Amino acid sequence: MNEHHHVMLKAIMAGLFIGIAGLIFLSVENKIIGSILFSFGLLMVVSKGYYLYTGKVGYLLPFEKGYLLVLGKTLLGNFIGITSIGLLFRFSGMTSVITQANQLLNLKTSNLWYETLVLSILCGMMMYIGVQSYKVMKHDFLKILIVIFAVVIFILARFEHSVANMLYIALGNTWSWKVLLYVMIWVIGNGIGSILLNLAEVKLTKEIN
Repeated sequence: MNEHHHVMLKAIMAGLFIGIAGLIFLSVENKIIGSILFSFGLLMVVSKGYYLYTGKVGYLLPFEKGYLLVLGKTLLGNFIGITSIGLLFRFSGMTSVITQANQLLNLKTSNLWYETLVLSILCGMMMYIGVQSYKVMKHDFLKILIVIFAVVIFILARFEHSVANMLYIALGNTWSWKVLLYVMIWVIGNGIGSILLNLAEVKLTKEIN
């Protein structure tokens, strides 16, 4: 399989698992339990080496040739995967989940743009912490625990995850220019938060060594 298809397939798989995790979250009444179950999606991504935009964007700097293209394919693949899950679930007859998704999206798109940007940056930070900790920590139990906590925190604090939010759009089929603008803010914010933490960590590592 060539590199182009390799990245795209890994990104689609990541989108599928985040989509399934989002459905679990929406299906559970207790949001604390729902957020813990949501972490299944990120655990699958990091353990299988799938490509999730929020996990990959932090490593954009220092800039490497071709990485921007990888990020673009990753985002597109995530969109295809998670939107497929959302559109498929629309035929399930589970209208309560679809109603919840619509309510959640309305809430998210009622925030002012700079509020949304802040919440997206904070989510980017949490995703970087989860992914990077899984990469570098030696202790398996701690690895898993940090990934779970990173997800629980971003959900309960209502931070904005660009890929996960695409599920709510697909479930309600609520695409509009306004929604598209919010998607762009989520994507940019996640990138800023993740990249900033990575740059800080790289600097700290250099100083220690």
